[in-house]
Amino acid sequence: MQVSQQSALAVSNFASVLCCLCGVPISPNAANTCATCLASSSDITRGISTEATVHQCRGCQRWHKDAGKWVACELESRELMALCLAHVSGLKASKHGAKFRLIDAGWIWTEPHSMRLKVRLTVQREVE
Repeated sequence: MQVSQQSALAVSNFASVLCCLCGVPISPNAANTCATCLASSSDITRGISTEATVHQCRGCQRWHKDAGKWVACELESRELMALCLAHVSGLKASKHGAKFRLIDAGWIWTEPHSMRLKVRLTVQREVE
């Protein structure tokens, strides 16, 4: 009985503030905005390229890695995903300190005869 009363008191001791954009009660944070408003008002993907080119040899079906190196990879494999992510500019730490954390990467289905590879990335970054 005492444990439940103590936990109820601990929950009630936290103050809440209103989101400065929509007015929803939230726990205080540096921006004083809720997660929904913060996501809609800031673009964390700024600085990440949305397109990259990866070359494939038509004869041997290998993928160009760098400096004349060619790697054999199956379609939608982990090795090809790593190769594609290496070509996306902006994912690595930049000079300006905008460091992204890659949460998830997955393939988006395209037509079998298509020459395009599509990747869906989920990134995380601290918002200023």
